[in-house]
Amino acid sequence: MGIVAPELEKMDHQKLTITKVLKRGTLILLGAVLVAVGLEIFLVPNQVIDGGIVGISIILSHLTGLSLGAFLFVLNIPFFFLGYKQIGKTFAISTLFGVIVMSVGTSLLHPVPPLTDDPLLAAVFGGIILGIGIGIVIRYGGSLDGTEILAIMFNKKLPFSVGQTVMFFNIFILGSAGFVFGWDRAMYSLIAYFIAFKMIDTTIEGFDETKSVWIISDKPEKLGQCILNRLGRGVTYLSGEGAYTGDDKKVIFCVVTRLEEAKLKSIVEEVDPEAFLAIGNIHEVRGGRFKKRDIH
Repeated sequence: MGIVAPELEKMDHQKLTITKVLKRGTLILLGAVLVAVGLEIFLVPNQVIDGGIVGISIILSHLTGLSLGAFLFVLNIPFFFLGYKQIGKTFAISTLFGVIVMSVGTSLLHPVPPLTDDPLLAAVFGGIILGIGIGIVIRYGGSLDGTEILAIMFNKKLPFSVGQTVMFFNIFILGSAGFVFGWDRAMYSLIAYFIAFKMIDTTIEGFDETKSVWIISDKPEKLGQCILNRLGRGVTYLSGEGAYTGDDKKVIFCVVTRLEEAKLKSIVEEVDPEAFLAIGNIHEVRGGRFKKRDIH
């Protein structure tokens, strides 16, 4: 058995600072409250549901007359333990806190009249608010729905991805809404689910569209200097080798914003029209020297 250096052992489980715990707790609280608002002020009164455990809870609450908040909490209990085993203690605690806030929030907001009786408006705005709330909770280390945790477990035993498994669950749940609330409400529910899904992605990834750029050119130094001087972005030179020719190549790597993409392309076209240029989306940039330099 190998010996682990003491300095590496200390890095394994770093405790969160009080500031980070308060920040995470506040934002999970905000996200869970938004989900409760989306459910009780928009979706539930108009018999529009979401996917996952939330959707099952809405259907069971409607059929039994019992509190939605109670179902949201009880049905998520098994996933606290699964989340602890699959992802970790911090995730499980964050999830428990978020689900408690969401369950209590839906119970407190239940007597409040809905803002609209139009099911389309309810689906659109409920989906937006729900998606933002869930996205905030996921972004800061928690979850409000056990479906994905279950999908992660099934992924190890079934030949389906996590995304495919979640989609299967949600198709079944949204289809069930057709028998309970009517097929028009099931279609509104599909609209709400799609909007919430997109808002979750947007909230987690952020609104800034940052681009990673890879350039292979016969004029790497000149091109890199132009990007540095005319665009104000730093570049990194990577060593590469052409598989076909065996020639050594310098690969230019840099990160730009969406608004700078067009100018970058014009610089590459002007300096080396034959250069290979690849641009991709990235969701987050931290550290390094991404801060833009002044352009002279």
